Amino acid sequence: MKEPLVPVIPMSHTAHIRSHRKPRRSATSSIAMRAGVAGGVLSMAAAGASASASAAEPVTQTIELPTLTADLSAQVAQSAAATQQTAANYELRAERDAAAAKAAAEAKKDLAEAKKKAEAKKKAAEAARKAAAERATRSAERATLSVSASASTSTSVSAPASGSVATVISFLKAQLGDAYVMGATGPNAWDCSSLVQAAYKQVGVDLPRVSQDQSMAGTDVPLSSVQVGDILYWGGKGSAYHVGVYIGNGQYLDAANPSKGVVIQDLSGYPASGAVRVL
Repeated sequence: MKEPLVPVIPMSHTAHIRSHRKPRRSATSSIAMRAGVAGGVLSMAAAGASASASAAEPVTQTIELPTLTADLSAQVAQSAAATQQTAANYELRAERDAAAAKAAAEAKKDLAEAKKKAEAKKKAAEAARKAAAERATRSAERATLSVSASASTSTSVSAPASGSVATVISFLKAQLGDAYVMGATGPNAWDCSSLVQAAYKQVGVDLPRVSQDQSMAGTDVPLSSVQVGDILYWGGKGSAYHVGVYIGNGQYLDAANPSKGVVIQDLSGYPASGAVRVL
């Protein structure tokens, strides 16, 4: 059997000298070196790949919306309040303008009415002056009544009248057509009691001013026995609300009301409540 051959490696002629031998590297150093080289290569590869990827992808910019801070909220609230106040001011101004226009229209209307009333008053004054002029022509008749007037009056009543009664009736008839005005006492306007008082004053009889007191004057007379010159009253005795004077033939003369004035009326249409006699 042949022995295996062992290869013989020729050595350097200086290999047997220790100082000329190359130092052997340890396995640990060799492994660390290899790992460092490999890591560097891998890092460079990763960096290159990252750079390539970055170069390939487009660069985009992200815009962030502003955050609604407390200051911005306050500014928005102030702006809304200012807008609301401006709208309120416009509305108030519109209301004021409308009120002013309405007031102007009312003032214009009032002025027109005032002018109309002034014209009506002027016409009434002119009519009153004319009436006064017409009555002035009869002043002599009112001041001194003639005998002939007394005679004509006597023939117009149902019973003979004395001179005093005739004077009262003549005075009353001279006021026919005068106006009725509450509280008036003549000479062109009367109320019921002032006319009766003025008529009897012509013959020296002083009567109270108001109808309630006049119904208490003189002597009570039944309506069935009333005579010319008796005072008629309507309402209760002492609380009468109207008076007139009986002139005969079932008629009486009185200052009736604002629509009629001084007139002659029939007792049948407005029967009296009672009568008194003062002459």
